[in-house]
Amino acid sequence: MLDHLILRNETPADIQAIGEVTEAAFATLKSENITEHFIVETLRAAGALAVSLVAELDGRLIGHIAFSPVVLSDGTPGWYGLGPVSVLPEFQRQGVGQALIREGLARLRGLHARGCCLVGHPEYYPKFGFVNVPGLGHEGVPPEVFFALSFDGHYPQGTAVFHPAFAAQGHPPDSAV
Repeated sequence: MLDHLILRNETPADIQAIGEVTEAAFATLKSENITEHFIVETLRAAGALAVSLVAELDGRLIGHIAFSPVVLSDGTPGWYGLGPVSVLPEFQRQGVGQALIREGLARLRGLHARGCCLVGHPEYYPKFGFVNVPGLGHEGVPPEVFFALSFDGHYPQGTAVFHPAFAAQGHPPDSAV
């Protein structure tokens, strides 16, 4: 299947499908408050999507990944947050998410980013080189689910603050969606 997978930058024509993929990907979670599709919309509306890639298979959008700048309390510049990453349920566990993550990280390196961090599953993200960093975290998040990947060998210390879009509970105010 991955032989025919196309990874590319999102285009305006993809926006509705990205929302649908993101909503479907997270609908399987046992949570009543799924906001990931609002997060992506709000990041886009704020111009904060540093990298936004889609996975396309036979003309159908089946996955999406977003990267946005983070602020580190120690002042280290050039760090980004990964998330959300979304794959339609029927295509999950087939390597689509891995392909999006690897390509997204490569694109961040191409932007001369210094590193990437995320909140995620402890058994999934270490395969990409992400580690728990003592002294680096995100407020209110257990250390075992906060991960960082340095591209230059330097790990900042302190607190990572993701874009305010990660608090989005609905469509951004100026959204036409």
